[in-house]
Amino acid sequence: MSITPLQPPGWTQPRGYANGVAARGTLVFVGGQIGWNGQQQFDSDDFIAQTKQALLNVREVLACAGAGPEHMVRMTWYVVDRDEYSARLAELGAVYREVMGKHFPAMTCVEVSRLVEPRAKIEIEVTAVV
Repeated sequence: MSITPLQPPGWTQPRGYANGVAARGTLVFVGGQIGWNGQQQFDSDDFIAQTKQALLNVREVLACAGAGPEHMVRMTWYVVDRDEYSARLAELGAVYREVMGKHFPAMTCVEVSRLVEPRAKIEIEVTAVV
């Protein structure tokens, strides 16, 4: 497995993500994970708590493929409230580093009007390379 961050010359270094990633190996696709536990029950309606649980879920699915956060090459976050996301970036960063460490793939964050599960405030999907 080989993962190389892509950083164009002269660009400001991004914080908390990579502009791009080149990778070689076995592809692992993690379907959208929301903030409920393995029994599909929400323990909280708090955005940060749901984000932490979604990240833990991603990490557990990755482990099924012999992968970890260091193998992630792409993440897509779907949030139902961009303003809350922006207002709580410091908390999000702390939770992200707690669960995923300092592994920052190429990332996209999109505000959506709703997610399939009505209580979900965030959904995260990942592509990894092992």
